[in-house]
Amino acid sequence: MNYKFNEGFYWGTAISALQTEGTHEGDGKSDTTFDVWFKKEPERFFGGEGNKVAVDFYHMYDEDIKMMKKMNHNSFRFSIAWSRLIPNGDGIVNEKAVKYYNDLINKLLDNGIEPFVCLFHFDMPWIMQEKGGWESLDVVDKYKEYAEIAFRLFGHRVKKWFTHNEPIVPIEGSYIYGFHYPIIKDLKRGVKATYYTILSSAKAVEVFKRLRKDGVLRSDSTIGTILSMSPVYPRDYNNKEDVKASEICKLFFTNSFLEPMVKGEFNRELVELLKKYNLLEEFYTQEELELIKNNTIETLGFNYYFPRRVKAKEHISGGKVESPEYFFEHYEMPNRIFNKDRGWEIYPEGIYDILIMLRDEYDNIPVYISENGIGRYKGDIEDMDDAGFIHDDARIEFVKEHLKWIWRAQNEGSNVFGYHMWSLMDNWSMSNAFKNKYGFVHVDRENGLKRSLKKSGYWYGDVSKNNGF
Repeated sequence: MNYKFNEGFYWGTAISALQTEGTHEGDGKSDTTFDVWFKKEPERFFGGEGNKVAVDFYHMYDEDIKMMKKMNHNSFRFSIAWSRLIPNGDGIVNEKAVKYYNDLINKLLDNGIEPFVCLFHFDMPWIMQEKGGWESLDVVDKYKEYAEIAFRLFGHRVKKWFTHNEPIVPIEGSYIYGFHYPIIKDLKRGVKATYYTILSSAKAVEVFKRLRKDGVLRSDSTIGTILSMSPVYPRDYNNKEDVKASEICKLFFTNSFLEPMVKGEFNRELVELLKKYNLLEEFYTQEELELIKNNTIETLGFNYYFPRRVKAKEHISGGKVESPEYFFEHYEMPNRIFNKDRGWEIYPEGIYDILIMLRDEYDNIPVYISENGIGRYKGDIEDMDDAGFIHDDARIEFVKEHLKWIWRAQNEGSNVFGYHMWSLMDNWSMSNAFKNKYGFVHVDRENGLKRSLKKSGYWYGDVSKNNGF
């Protein structure tokens, strides 16, 4: 069977500044929360490795663009580092950063590659974290200022803008599960940080639309955000308690960001639940709620890696609600297919279920797959031949099966317009450092960070060239 995608479909990959650029002598960048965390607790990072060099995309992007060309990319997502562009948080730009991002954007366009630019990908500047991070209205306004500067500097060339990448992850990491710095572990404070993150996005959207109207930005440019999304399945659809558990899970992990950012309103059931358990104070204003309502995103990216499966808790204990799991338990489906290196379930149909949900419940908002991929720890090593070439057939199979379900959703009316695999190259991950390899491109960290395509990269290049397979 042939799987051909709509004309103009975007094919590419994604990276983030935090995980690829590195921090280099004299580059003018200031510390992020992760830089500070590594200095304080390097043992929390796999192999004791921070992102001082990462994969040096900052200096090696010419080589990486050549890799994109080999894979017939027509698009590529990267993030701007707030701490690089405005290192002191005072509105004064780092001219070295401006030159770097200008050159990157220009060279992408010269090679027929559409830049998709994200403003925030986990890398809170430490100077902003000291002000309270996403719990601070001052930081929200500083983010708005940063967004306007970025729009004015690069918006006459960049058409696709995104305010945040997976904004729920810093909330989960700092306020719930403790895998991002600073480790706060206070759900009530996390609710406040969630609200202010959403407000920051709305303020950036407001600025974007004003600048576009004034002719500062391209008239064909769009503003969106990128969310982490997993379909939530109950253990037993015939068990009312399991179904209720799945609905509550969806409220926390899907509706929390999706509804206000796309529809402009917070889910009423979630708001009432938070109030019932004393997790929501009235720190917000009516003016802010109106701003959120009037400045929704125009396009959506979503990252999909695995589904969520839940069941009802046998007993909901009293006491303080410290995480969403107070209301449900995770369920491991028997005979599931999973990534043995990470333990995550592999369920390609889930990407279809999300696309159809967006079609039916969110006015079929224009959407693209902003991340999808498989992290392999031992797998890529085992697949390497004596010449150093990686025969990663498992990655090819993973991507192929997900693309089949995206194709089906597109043919059933989903407004899906692109697919970006995570990631272009193997790169540094928060706390896991270089443990899990996600890229189409192998980076030889023992040989000057030399880049080479894996088998999956050649395969993806054919898919992109043919707009299908």
